[in-house]
Amino acid sequence: MKILTVDDSSTMRRIIAGAASVMGIETLGASRGHEALQILEKEGGAIALILLDVNMPEMSGIELLKILKADPRWSKIPVMMVTSESERTSVIEAIQAGASSYLAKPFVPEDLIKKIMQTVGGQI
Repeated sequence: MKILTVDDSSTMRRIIAGAASVMGIETLGASRGHEALQILEKEGGAIALILLDVNMPEMSGIELLKILKADPRWSKIPVMMVTSESERTSVIEAIQAGASSYLAKPFVPEDLIKKIMQTVGGQI
């Protein structure tokens, strides 16, 4: 099982990777939406969860989410949006576009682990 983290912040990708490693889960990281799509082309079958930032350059998390949910190869992969509290309208839009859950930044690793378990618990 692998998690794909899509966030333009390398620090956030490292924090998520650290929390996932405690759970014995491997993470892959992408800093942009197009990079995430390339990783999915290569690793798609092994990805059990995508953690997706809302605000990113070039392609927003919402735009990438819509692409993912429109593609039958990736539409079944749960997507957890990672966002700040001030973006509630984006969270609502993401849930309507097919996101499984969301986690507000900043967060502590324990909250991330709990949210991952809630989102894909049966697959771990």
